[in-house]
Amino acid sequence: RWLFDHAVCTIYAFCGVLFGLCSLTSLTVLSTVCCLKVRYPAYGRCWAPSPDVRLGPSPFTYGPEPYGTACCITWKAASREAVLYILALFIFCYLLPCLLVLVSYALILRTVKGSRRAVRQH
Repeated sequence: RWLFDHAVCTIYAFCGVLFGLCSLTSLTVLSTVCCLKVRYPAYGRCWAPSPDVRLGPSPFTYGPEPYGTACCITWKAASREAVLYILALFIFCYLLPCLLVLVSYALILRTVKGSRRAVRQH
């Protein structure tokens, strides 16, 4: 069973989600940069994030896992805000990054195959 109180459970779950998202975001950025450098070798400038970006409040919905040994997102949340948060998290922080990683590496493979053909012809 979970040995600590609800506040520690919330912090634990938040950190698990945060570090998981950071890991997936890092992989997404790395695959995108690799794709850009392979497909466009002269490309050296990156876009600059706007300094006016502000993050609004998020309806975090965390709680104990079904077995009660750790905490994570409460996937069976009842409130509308919690469901929207979970859907947004799933779509924008999991599906889209995974799709971007897959597309980036597919484009890298396509470019490498094209380069291999060009080298064989010369």
